[in-house]
Amino acid sequence: MTTEFNPAPTDPEAAAEEPTTPMDAPSDGASFVVVANRLPVDRTTDDEGEVSWRTSPGGLVTALEPVMRRNGGAWVGWHGAPDEKVEAFEHDGFQVVPVPLTADEVEEYYEGFSNATLWPLYHDAVAFPEFHREWWDAYVVVNKRFAERAAEVAGEGATVWVQDYQLQLVPQMLRALRPDLKIGFFLHIPFPPVELFLQLPWRRQVLEGLLGADLVGFQTAGGAANFLRLSRNNAERKVKGDAVEMPDGRLSRARAFPISIDAQSFNDMANDPEVIKQSEALLEEIGNPEIVFLGVDRLDYTKGLRQRIRAFGELFESGQLDPSKTVFIQVATPSRERVEEYRKLRDDIDLLVGRINSHTADLGRDPIVYRHASFGRDMMAAMYRIADVMVVTPLRDGMNLVAKEYIACHDDPEGALVLSEFAGAAHELKQAYMVNPYDINGMKDTLLKAAADSPANRRRRMRALRKQVFTHTIDKWADDFLTELRGTGH
Repeated sequence: MTTEFNPAPTDPEAAAEEPTTPMDAPSDGASFVVVANRLPVDRTTDDEGEVSWRTSPGGLVTALEPVMRRNGGAWVGWHGAPDEKVEAFEHDGFQVVPVPLTADEVEEYYEGFSNATLWPLYHDAVAFPEFHREWWDAYVVVNKRFAERAAEVAGEGATVWVQDYQLQLVPQMLRALRPDLKIGFFLHIPFPPVELFLQLPWRRQVLEGLLGADLVGFQTAGGAANFLRLSRNNAERKVKGDAVEMPDGRLSRARAFPISIDAQSFNDMANDPEVIKQSEALLEEIGNPEIVFLGVDRLDYTKGLRQRIRAFGELFESGQLDPSKTVFIQVATPSRERVEEYRKLRDDIDLLVGRINSHTADLGRDPIVYRHASFGRDMMAAMYRIADVMVVTPLRDGMNLVAKEYIACHDDPEGALVLSEFAGAAHELKQAYMVNPYDINGMKDTLLKAAADSPANRRRRMRALRKQVFTHTIDKWADDFLTELRGTGH
């Protein structure tokens, strides 16, 4: 199944700037193609050494799988192991099309340009973005490889949906190869303010890459507005409303499509008898406190963990939250462990939690239960069930689906959501208790308010939040985007 991968050398500047020779559509090509950095499957090996593939957990896969099965679709992406080539294969009714990456490309395209340049820049430069020409070169080369692979598998006039910040050059490259295609792009993270985006040395190339799409989707209207302003002023395109006029007469539209979750699936999981048992055992394990606060995040500097934990520490140390009656559970899923910035964050959080617990622990029970670990969806649902107050306070976030997962899983009408103003979800979940995560005193006041608010007020807020989440699902998000895409390009 696997062979050594030795890519042909590519001139990155030529790949980014020069036209690409159009290709013919394959006669048996897919009518719907998703292009994403990662494939929707994980490889497993059994005791006998037999290799198989299972569907990855995640809302995007869940939402798009039915569309792909109905349309004989294909998913183009990296399979997760460097220096290895895997042949395309059929999985659960659609085609899986692996794109190989070398170890150097993983380091420079993915860990470098995608996650040390674009990620911090697009998250309001919470951490300093690094600009390295060799990272950009790798980004161009890899984007070209993804575009070529998508062009090879897409049928005549197919719809291709490109996903996220790692592949922003693919729309333009793909259009040069296959002008017959309908191309959409969705950015899952924030799109930055104009002044920040202009720091990027390759800003024009990224804009031109995105404008190759017929429809560019963003989490918020503000992200779409930033992109349209840049298209007018920096890509020198004529913009009318949400449409950018392209030299070939095509229109590239930019709109907000806030992503969501399969709310009913989460609710069903939270009410499974086994999950209920897990939630009861978890409550007993943490001492059956009167109030449970919960935070669930990747261990990432954009999530505001330092500020959040400091706020709880001050509330416990001052006695405004009674450590004998209150527990704050913080789950921090390991992330990018090889990156120095993330290792430093992990060490900082470990020290901060240890100091707070050593000062305020009561009868051997820690007021902050910190878990730097990954948990399955059933255990996460159990945690959502028992959380009286969910705390989602990123410094910047494209959407933040944890907030929506909590609402779907927490049937108790008196639950409460404390939500950062700077999460994309804040534009939809308006009945949450809003905070500025940089204002620690303000956060402390809001945490206390959410915990002590009247039952009637909490019920009113939660009803509105649940209506929003159960009405605007990930299926609706995908359907809205693809319906809009079908009507674009003219």
